[in-house]
Amino acid sequence: MDGSELVVIGGRSGVGKSSVASALHALLRVAGVQHAVVEGDALDLAWPAPWEHRLGMRNLTAIWANYRELGYRRLIYSNTVSVLEADELAGAMGDSPRITGVLLTAADDVVDARLAARESGAELAAHVERSARAARRLQADAPSWMPRIATDGRTPAEVARTVADLLPW
Repeated sequence: MDGSELVVIGGRSGVGKSSVASALHALLRVAGVQHAVVEGDALDLAWPAPWEHRLGMRNLTAIWANYRELGYRRLIYSNTVSVLEADELAGAMGDSPRITGVLLTAADDVVDARLAARESGAELAAHVERSARAARRLQADAPSWMPRIATDGRTPAEVARTVADLLPW
């Protein structure tokens, strides 16, 4: 492979981005496809949030340089707004990767139930509101070429197979 490849998995909180990225990792591992998975939320998880310093992108640049040095050329990156930042993420990789993106979706009641399984009280209410706000923004602003994949009633492995079918590997 000459260049690198970037797969961005985006979507509101509760659609299953992390679970699908993990299932895609397992699928590609079994197929012997070399790749790295980076969970975008972990790149700038701090308080106060360092977003104004673009720390997430800076950390991705550093992490990807290490993977690239070891011969990796395929990155799977999951984050709520990754589908809106695909070009910037590609730039953080230091070359011009081929980009494949997917926007995961789910109905409000499905997302609310998933979030309720991991949050409670005021945190749950705030998370549900942020998720709904993100869903509206992502639906409006995600590029029209980016496939929307519903996760309602599907296992992460089923969704991962759908994503894998879109990949050029």
